[in-house]
Amino acid sequence: MAYHVPALLEESISGLNIRPSGIYVDVTFGGGGHSGEILKHLTTGQLIAFDQDEDAERNIFSDSRFTFLNQNFRFLKNNLKFNGITSVDGIFADLGVSFHQFDEPVRGFTFRHDAPLDMRMNINSQQKASDLLASLNETELADLFYEYGELTNSRKIAKAVVNARMQQPLRTVNDLDKVIRKLIPFGQEHKFFAKVFQALRIAVNREIDCLKEMLEQALEILNPGGRLVVITYHSLEDRVVKNFMRTGNFEGEGEKDFYGNPVTPFRQINRKVIIPAEKEISLNNRARSARLRIAEKI
Repeated sequence: MAYHVPALLEESISGLNIRPSGIYVDVTFGGGGHSGEILKHLTTGQLIAFDQDEDAERNIFSDSRFTFLNQNFRFLKNNLKFNGITSVDGIFADLGVSFHQFDEPVRGFTFRHDAPLDMRMNINSQQKASDLLASLNETELADLFYEYGELTNSRKIAKAVVNARMQQPLRTVNDLDKVIRKLIPFGQEHKFFAKVFQALRIAVNREIDCLKEMLEQALEILNPGGRLVVITYHSLEDRVVKNFMRTGNFEGEGEKDFYGNPVTPFRQINRKVIIPAEKEISLNNRARSARLRIAEKI
């Protein structure tokens, strides 16, 4: 199994509108699929890649134009500054969990295998999914499952978790499965577990907060005419990206000038979100939920 098959590869590279001498950032290096393609379009340019998962280091390139930083992209601006870079021509983000992370049972990202409830993208961080299940109160757990998993029966899930952990800790996928299986809506087993695990993963890694921090910094460091290219995989992160690209804020409430014209820091390159073609989905089923948005800094 490949470490990660890059989704919407041609569309992403086209969206970056790469200048051969420009400076570009891939904030989600992973298996290096998108980064490798970016490098093909550079001559004297530079590519800086971020990934907080130290396993991604096995995929780095030996290339004088390439720099890898084992860092969370929420520290984008400071890390670039430390490496002598204050502005860039394009920023790319593929927010999906890699094949490698899903297919390594010990990482605990999937409900398909029994494994410790870990879900940390940075394996050196302290908090695991099992820690959240053990420490959050019933209201906090209900809010987590509702906000990050969009689960309508979030309160019942939270109550079941709290009742079960009074008997014994929920440390593994099977432990959690036994507790919440009875709450699965009819015919929705896969969707239900996907939402539960999504909610826990987002909370463990503070994904929405980190995404917002990265986007704000991206706006600061992009040169005028520079492109922001982002692939999302669920509605929560897609809404954040869409609002930010359209209005420069996360609420989606755009300002207007004296004449009533919208004031925005970006020009939308694709007003309609780009999704994978059927051919790509047939070759890479995990790309089916990918959504690509592209904006250019004005």
